[in-house]
Amino acid sequence: MGDNKEKEEREKSFVVKDKRFSAQKEGEGDSQVQKEAKREGPHTHEDSTEQATSLPEITFINFLLSLSTSAFIQLGEVEDPITQQTDKNLPLAQQTIDLIEMLREKTKGNLTSEEEKLMEHLLYDLKMRYVKAAG
Repeated sequence: MGDNKEKEEREKSFVVKDKRFSAQKEGEGDSQVQKEAKREGPHTHEDSTEQATSLPEITFINFLLSLSTSAFIQLGEVEDPITQQTDKNLPLAQQTIDLIEMLREKTKGNLTSEEEKLMEHLLYDLKMRYVKAAG
């Protein structure tokens, strides 16, 4: 009976094989993706490099600002950049505020004074705006 169970488990599982390198070894040549990338030339690399350099540096402060911006959008305080509209989603705003509060608790004692002040200011501001939006 144990052999039957093992057989069933093997039949349910699946195997993932990485064939990216085996195609080159077998002499099949470039994949379609590689051919298209070569056809597009170096301008695509330059474009992606330029785009990557225009992004802000990844810091805890920028992370907090990103979260708070999401909350402002959810509170209807800021226009959604995708829909170009201002819509309120109070449950999602509350969840974002709770997420920032959780981060405050989990990072307590590990933040710079600047990061702590920003977090406290953002939480206070978001909570006040939430009360106003909910009222």
